[in-house]
Amino acid sequence: MAYRMKYDVDADVLTLMLKAKGKLSHAEEVGDVVLHVDAKGRPLFLEVLNASKVVPKMVQAMAKGEAQVTAS
Repeated sequence: MAYRMKYDVDADVLTLMLKAKGKLSHAEEVGDVVLHVDAKGRPLFLEVLNASKVVPKMVQAMAKGEAQVTAS
């Protein structure tokens, strides 16, 4: 599955679009990650705040085997 991504340099936010269509209901924030969902709880897009610091740490954790990436 292919996802659209965009990076806002000024805000330092990486956005990963998970669904092409859908009406935003609300967002849930956990630390530097914000998940935006529709009324049925289906994910629409994901934002990584402070991306220039957070994303490299995610990649390092995966490289060390400290995190797992799974695909459905």
